[in-house]
Amino acid sequence: MKKRKHLFKQLLLLIGLLFVCQTGEAQFLKKLGKAAERAAERTVERRVEQETSKKTDQALDSIFESGEGNGNQKQPIPKEQETSKQTDDSVSNEQNESNPSVNQKENTPQTIKVYSKFDFVPGDTPIFVDDFSNDFIGDFPAQWNTNGSGELVTLDEYPNKWLKLIPGFNTAYLPNATTLPEEFTLEFDVITTGLDNHTSSQSYLGIVISDNNTFKKGANFGKVEYSFCQYIGRGVIVENNIASRRIIRNDISADIRSIVKEKHHVSIAVNKERFRFWINESKYIDVPRLLPSNVQMQGIKFTLRGIDTKKESVLIGNIKIAKGGVDLRRKLLADGKISTNGILFDSGSATIQPQSMGVIRQIFQVLQQDNSLNLKIVGHTDADGDDNKNMQLSQKRAEAVKSALVTVYDISSERLSTDGKGETEPVGDNSSEDGKAQNRRVEFIKL
Repeated sequence: MKKRKHLFKQLLLLIGLLFVCQTGEAQFLKKLGKAAERAAERTVERRVEQETSKKTDQALDSIFESGEGNGNQKQPIPKEQETSKQTDDSVSNEQNESNPSVNQKENTPQTIKVYSKFDFVPGDTPIFVDDFSNDFIGDFPAQWNTNGSGELVTLDEYPNKWLKLIPGFNTAYLPNATTLPEEFTLEFDVITTGLDNHTSSQSYLGIVISDNNTFKKGANFGKVEYSFCQYIGRGVIVENNIASRRIIRNDISADIRSIVKEKHHVSIAVNKERFRFWINESKYIDVPRLLPSNVQMQGIKFTLRGIDTKKESVLIGNIKIAKGGVDLRRKLLADGKISTNGILFDSGSATIQPQSMGVIRQIFQVLQQDNSLNLKIVGHTDADGDDNKNMQLSQKRAEAVKSALVTVYDISSERLSTDGKGETEPVGDNSSEDGKAQNRRVEFIKL
């Protein structure tokens, strides 16, 4: 027993010498041979490096976890700051419009090339459009209903207002859109904060197309959920009920962890029974018969589960539901003219939003099929803002579409001409969000 205690004391002394590296270490090393001395020195160096690395990692983890939980939590902008922020944005837009070279660069950003094969085509008749511009920060939006809770917030990094979803047992969020047509599209943006390796594997945002517009589970529905989990790629779930019987339930493998940590755009197309689902430019679901035939779909529901509200949040915004989503190519060839609300631009600018490339791609396919075809591209705006600036903006937007066809799809510029009508030819009521959305459009006319 005494011998063991003696050995134990020697071991403690050795460990202390290895970590402290002070005068006692030098005396100990003198008693060792040269080989042992070099080995001990290497051991000391390794242990010091390990301890340094460990402490550094701990410090970084502390910084990152603090940032993800609280410090990096995007805070709402106080109401009194909203006016100044809007003023700054309008000044920025005016400066861009006065500098054509800046706009020319913005008109064809690299990101739209990523969407060059994107085949989503949004509906051309708005049913429900909401950017929460008529609602107050901290309130629940007037055009929605819920059996739980939620509030509108603003974020420093992104314009507009965002609906912060609060997960709960069977909590759902219902936009006021009922009696859906057989063919329609749904689009919205999503922002997340605080996601990290501790985010639950059960964290999902769900979108349900249902036979009712209540909080009850429908006898007929189609549903998709996609994951926010970060420590494993959970992917996408697709499910349905037909006549109260589950027919489809499947987990689609996809690593979307990095995608959902950034702002992303969700697109859904319903064409009778067929259901398709995209995140950004990638299509994850395309089920020919997910929804029941001969059953009227009555509502859309958003659900959220598995989010730790103490450090994580999920926000949605810029929601648009539109009738249509049909093949524009056939319509253009048959009628010689089409008008679409599916080409979207950043507010007050001619920068094309990448998710608009599905429409532009179809125009390219028409031009590719018939080399003798020439088109006139006409831009239109709503009535917000100055008349002259709207006229200039509509012209620049038409030119931006032309530029995308030329630079991304290699269409000859000689086959395309442009014009801008500003707010002079409205097709909807400019006093409503839906009407303004109808007026913000692009026409393609055969010459």
